[in-house]
Parts: sequence; C-alpha cells; structure tokens
Amino acid sequence: MNAPLTEPIADFRETGCSIVGGGPGGVLLALLLARKGVEVTLLESHDDFDRDFRGDTIHPSTLEALDQIGLTEGLLRIPHGKIDSMRFHSQGRSVTVADFSRLDSRFPYIMIMPQSRFLDYLAKEAGKYPNFHLVMGANVQRLVQKDSSTCGVIYRGKDGQFHEVRAPLTIGADGRFSKVRSLAKIEPARTNPPMDILWFRLPKQSKDIHDQINFHVAGGQFAFLFDRGTEWQVGYAVLKGSFGEIKAAGIDALRGSIVRMIPWLADRADSLNDWHQVTVLSVESSRVKTWHPPGLLLIGDAAHVMSPVGGVGISYAIQDAIEAANVLTAPLLEGKVTESQLAWVQTLREPAVKTIQKFQGFVQERVVKSALTPNRPFQLPWIARFLLALPILRNIPARMIAFGTNPARIQNP
Repeated sequence: MNAPLTEPIADFRETGCSIVGGGPGGVLLALLLARKGVEVTLLESHDDFDRDFRGDTIHPSTLEALDQIGLTEGLLRIPHGKIDSMRFHSQGRSVTVADFSRLDSRFPYIMIMPQSRFLDYLAKEAGKYPNFHLVMGANVQRLVQKDSSTCGVIYRGKDGQFHEVRAPLTIGADGRFSKVRSLAKIEPARTNPPMDILWFRLPKQSKDIHDQINFHVAGGQFAFLFDRGTEWQVGYAVLKGSFGEIKAAGIDALRGSIVRMIPWLADRADSLNDWHQVTVLSVESSRVKTWHPPGLLLIGDAAHVMSPVGGVGISYAIQDAIEAANVLTAPLLEGKVTESQLAWVQTLREPAVKTIQKFQGFVQERVVKSALTPNRPFQLPWIARFLLALPILRNIPARMIAFGTNPARIQNP
C-alpha cells in the first residue's frame, strides 16, 4: 500500500519520463532517452552505486549494443576481466559447456567489471546531456495517480523531505524487490527453484586457472567458481531451505565440503572463517503477467526475476531497456504514451524472457537438482551431451547465454 505522507511536499518537478531504479536497465534506458532529447529523471534509492551482490558480468549482447552508440571503447579502458568459457568438472572429468571464444562477435567473451564502475560510466555518459537528471538517495514512497493512471511518484530524499516528480510515463526498473511493482499492487507468478546459493569469496593465486567459470559436482554437492581477477567468487548450491542445517554444522564443515569437492582450494580455504563472510542468495524465478498498467512500465527484474543460471539477468534488463527506448522515444518526445505502445514493449521482449526462463528451469531441475542428490553418480543430461558432442550444435549454449534468443538492437543509433 502507499505509505501515508506525514509531511508536505518540499518541491515539485515535471519531467518527460521518470525512471525508478539505478541498475543497468534503468541507467541505460535513461541514457538512451536523454541522448534522443527526452527529459528524463532517474531516481536511485542508494547514495551511490557501490554495493555488494550486484552482478559483475557484461555479456556480448550488451557490449555490441554499447558499440552501436560509441561507448565500448571508453568501457574497455576501465580495468576489467574476461570470461571466455564455462567448464564442468565431475568424477575426474572436465567438459567445456560454453566456449564464448567461438562466437561470431567482436566481443567473444563475457566482460567482468564491478557493476558500480559500469554504472558510474553509464551515468557519466548520460550526464553529458542537460536533459538527464540523476537523484541519488531517492526512496520512492508512493505513485501519483490520476484517473487510474500513474502520472508520477513521490519520494523521500536524502534531506528527509518529500519530493514529487510528474511524468507522462514512470518506469519501474528497481529490481526483484521492486517498490514500484509493490505500490502498483502487481504480484508476479513465481516458480520454486530447488536451490539457494551460499555466496562468498576466496583468494585467487597466480597459478590458478583464469578467464573461466568453473562448475564442480561431487558427492551430492555443487559449486561454481567465478573469476574476479584477484579473487574467486564462490557459489555453493544447497537445497532450498537447508541453510539452517548447514549453519548448525559449523563453518569448518562448510570449508571441508568445499575442499573435498575442489581440492586445489585447500591452501586458501582457511580464509573463510566466519558466517559473516557468507551471504544466502534465495534463488527465485518469476514473471508478472502484465508489465504495463496505465502510465507505468516494468522492466528487468521488476518484470521478470531471473535465476542465476547463465548470469543473464543483467543482459535481459538491458535488452528490455533498449526495446523500451526504441518504442517509446518518439511518444515521450510528444509527451504522450499510449497503453498499446507500452504493451508493444512487452510483446517484443516477453518471448525471449519466457524462453530463457524455461532454459534455466531445465538446468535447475535436470542439472542442479541432480547434482545435489547424494549417493548417485552425476552426469549431464543426454541432450546436453548431444549438443556438446556435435560441432554444428555445440555453440548453442554459448550463444544462448551471450545473446539470448532475440537480442535487442538500438534503432537509429
């Protein structure tokens, strides 16, 4: 429900489009609209972009889109890493499940960069346009509505006062726990992935393998290692709801499980010595039926929460932003957006979202769930082995992760 206002509105602003949420989708959409002349106000609830547990991956689809508008070269000058393959290790054998180096792209890899640096870069580029306005520390409290249509938002600013922004369109790009979605009383339909992920970091040494994401399965345990340059980001999958039992067994037991599965981590496992270093990521997959109540559009995780399988959540939010800019720039410049135009954004993006969520669901049920089953030898599903065995088909997993089924392209860049 809308939070009651206990204080007067300190100020009032009119803008061409208000965007709530300074993640990759929200910031890129603001940039794309501003460069076309739309007056846009971006509201971010935090004081900066530097916070934990944001994805650090930038997929080839995103790099190609940024290249369309001349922003890739500047991005490449920021220190970053590259992931050129994903490998699966089980029962002493290894198999490459995705080789990005074979992609027909100028960017045949997944870029690794702290998301705060990526967002700072995009926001700086957007800031070159005088019609772009960024408000940090803006905590949205309610939607402003007229005749059952959203026409703006009221937020509490860093000054503790209430501020109102009016716009022909409000974009909810504020993530999986979207306040905008909640205020609009929209409930997503959720599935029940079989696992949660324990998220922590371990030191990386110069002798270690690099430029890879490595998945390990052994004895009913499943983990992946994500190369972050000087550290390994470790994701340790557990059956959903089992963290209490794992925590009761103690941090030593968790370290022992990791070392038994990945023995070469033994020389740095002691750095994991406190549960405060471990975060539980609740795996969720969901999608709202309608992304566009009147005057409002949801994109990214606000419209469809992705499982971490493939790490595609960021790229799909960015593709939502690109299609939204393609469809809505002209109407926003005219100051009026119709419901059919908002519906067209969903029509363009929803098939790709449904496809990747089905793919993620398959991996969760047929790979992760099987890997977490104790006392049973693990092997990849036959269809995965079939795809990877045939040269003509083995690029499909890499392309699905890198681009999805229908990558968005910026119109008239």
